[in-house]
Amino acid sequence: MAHSPVPPMRGATVRGSLEAELSAAPETGLTAKELSARVGISEKDVAGHLEHLEKSLKAGGAALEVIAAECLACGFVFRDRKRLTRPGSCPECRSTRIDPPAFRIR
Repeated sequence: MAHSPVPPMRGATVRGSLEAELSAAPETGLTAKELSARVGISEKDVAGHLEHLEKSLKAGGAALEVIAAECLACGFVFRDRKRLTRPGSCPECRSTRIDPPAFRIR
């Protein structure tokens, strides 16, 4: 029987950990997959936490910057997308090869 991986011990809250990782993020930002690995939560849960973190940051005068997803097949950039999740397919060419959005705090 396979065991699920045990997440690393956290001293801070999930959102506090996400904020710390995003504050130290490189210029290119961090994807949901990278954040889930660093913070120890599932990739699917990252978007929900980021939505709440975005509101907290706005109240504190900071902002969550979203580096838009991009189609690897035709280069379409998802600039106006409001959702923080990875798009399923490109509206231009219908390709599912999408470079996911990345995030950082500015």
